[in-house]
Formats: sequence, structure tokens, C-alpha cells
Amino acid sequence: MSLRKRIIDSDRYARVVTGIISGYLRFAYRTSSWQRLGFEAMDDAVKNGDTIIMVLWHERLIMAPYIFDVSLGKLCGLTSSARGGTMIGKFLNRFGIDYVPMASRQRHVALSRTVLNRMKDGSSIAIAADGSRGPAHKSTTVPVVWARVSGKRVFAVSFSSRRSIRIPTWDRTVVPRPFSSGVFMCQEWNQTVPRKGTEAEYEDLRLDLEGLLNEVTDASDLASGHKS
Repeated sequence: MSLRKRIIDSDRYARVVTGIISGYLRFAYRTSSWQRLGFEAMDDAVKNGDTIIMVLWHERLIMAPYIFDVSLGKLCGLTSSARGGTMIGKFLNRFGIDYVPMASRQRHVALSRTVLNRMKDGSSIAIAADGSRGPAHKSTTVPVVWARVSGKRVFAVSFSSRRSIRIPTWDRTVVPRPFSSGVFMCQEWNQTVPRKGTEAEYEDLRLDLEGLLNEVTDASDLASGHKS
């Protein structure tokens, strides 16, 4: 392994990078005014001891620590086991959020047992619907699978800031700027996922959730002053 790769993969490098990012986000959050719209049902469920599935687009993942109120309950993010996913997981750790790295070669049964045990232990889960590689705004089947396996309620969430920047990544990650205003938005996905459905049924549910996520994301942008 090259020196560059050893540095990038080191815990010290991860601490430095995630420390800088988390410090900036705390500053941006505290110097801006925020509204929380539509979170009553999700917050009540978590407050009452239930666990939920929170779904958002990868481009809005950076503000997950402020979208989910960790003072009400625990949250666990599902991330890729690759370098980028591990970095996201360590970033979430700085806000008191746990994470489960999902290896592409990991057996589905073992992964299901791990995630379900976290949920039984009182932890809700957060999922980027378009995964770690995209394409952006195209939902994978992962949220539908976990809704089927767990039987938990699903909430589509987003955030938007009046002043923000776009990082030149595959998903064009949205990062809020300080001294601004913004919104966090949430809407429950009111669909029943059958335990033994057909491929066509699951595909329809995937598309339905994808549509809801786009609606919530567009609505948050509009509420923060961006044109659709």
C-alpha cells in the first residue's frame, strides 16, 4: 500500500477531516435560523420508544445529525464499507450517531441480523435512498427491503438552506453556509410493504418512495427560497 493510501485510510486522517467538517456544520447551523416542518409524527414515534426508518437523498445526508433529534432516541446510519462510507460513519459518530458499514460481499442474513438487532436495541436507522454511488435521485430497493424486513414506519426527510454551496461530487452534495436560514422537512411514507410481495409490487413501491423523496426535497428547496 502506498504512503498516500495509508494516510487516507488512517484513523488520524479521518479524525482531522471529520473534525473540520463537523466543526464547520455546527458553526453554520448555530449562526442560521431553522424551521422544522412536518416532524411531529416522526418525533412522537421516537419519543415514545418506537424505532423508525429515515430516508433521504445522499446529497442532503450531511445535515442528518440535525434532521433527526438524537435527544429523543438513538440513530444508526447504514453506510458503505468503502473508504467514503467509513468516513461518513466517523462523521456521524461525532454527533452521537452510530453506523453499520454494509459490505457488498457480506451475507444478507448476517447484515439483516445486525441491523435488526440495532433496531431491537432502540435505534432508528437512516438510509441514503440513492446509495453511495448513485445515480442521484434514483432510489435503490434498500429502503423498501428494510421496511419489509423490519415492519417499521418510513419517513422521507430533507433539508435546504437559503444560502448553500454544492460540492462537485457525483450527487452534488448540498452544504449550508453560515448566517443564513433554512428548513428541515419530513413526510411519512404511507405505504404498506407486503412481507411476500412480487417483484412488480416492490418496484412500484420503490418508485413511489422515490417520488415522495423528490417531492419533499423540492418542497424544502421552495420553502427556503429556491425556485424549482
